Amino acid sequence: MGLFDFFKKKETAPEAQEALSKGLEKTKEGFLSKLTKAVAGKSTVDDDVLDNLEEVLVTSDVGVSTTLKIIERIEQRVARDKYLSTSELSHLLRDEIQLLLAENNSNDFRKFEYGDHKPYVIMVVGVNGVGKTTTIGKLAHKLKAEGLKVVLGAADTFRAAAVEQIKLWGQRIDVRVVAQAMGSDPASVAFDTIQSAVANGEDVVIIDTAGRLHNKIGLMNELGKIKKVMEKVIPGAPHEILLVLDGSTGQNAFEQCKQFTEATDVNALAITKLDGTAKGGVVIGISDQFKIPVKYIGVGEGVNDLQLFDKKAFVDGLFK
Repeated sequence: MGLFDFFKKKETAPEAQEALSKGLEKTKEGFLSKLTKAVAGKSTVDDDVLDNLEEVLVTSDVGVSTTLKIIERIEQRVARDKYLSTSELSHLLRDEIQLLLAENNSNDFRKFEYGDHKPYVIMVVGVNGVGKTTTIGKLAHKLKAEGLKVVLGAADTFRAAAVEQIKLWGQRIDVRVVAQAMGSDPASVAFDTIQSAVANGEDVVIIDTAGRLHNKIGLMNELGKIKKVMEKVIPGAPHEILLVLDGSTGQNAFEQCKQFTEATDVNALAITKLDGTAKGGVVIGISDQFKIPVKYIGVGEGVNDLQLFDKKAFVDGLFK
């Protein structure tokens, strides 16, 4: 399938839900089959069932800390109700996961909102290979479809391929790209991009950054410098620092999130490649561990498969 084929139509809400369910299919199959085995031969939720459930959640990459939190809540429910049948367990588990996501600031994003900021500046961070550039292209397409004027800044100047990818996306979705020669100062690219967006009256600026996880001090200095030049043009920019994580890497995504949240003020997450893995539980664990809203999830290769995160739709996709 060519990239242009992705853009032939905009999905309706039911089609988006279907795409989400399909994208989470591997996670759902693995999760539900493990859950079925966890309660096999049991009519009520007892210590054995809870031990098995703990193993199900951990092996689904929910993470140990978040798993223990979920188990504790279910234990409290069992103690309160005295009798809880295994047939009720999946409903209870679904409710607890959805509640956990709500507590961890993962709101339901119905549409892109940028308040009074114009242009609204998004700095995108993440290691190479997580789908960062593709996410930028898909996000730009989504915003353009909503009637917004978007410009991309190719500030990952350490890799020629990254600059070329951004340019290619710009050509294919008809979005302006600001780029300099390979090896240029990334902060200079960010400065030029935002300055030109202001001059052209554009609504959204998306700045790509280098995906190198070198030592934390180097990463902090590099990202800090880019932020400082942005603030020179627009006080308070960037308004959003979007960390892109590859959901298929499971626990490695936790470590990447830890590194980047310590290096810069990440305030939104995009978790990609969920369609190719059974590790979708990582969305729940990362949201809980870092208290950063999951704003986008990638559930397929098509441009419309980058979806705004809806916690209820996500949890329903795991259980239905």
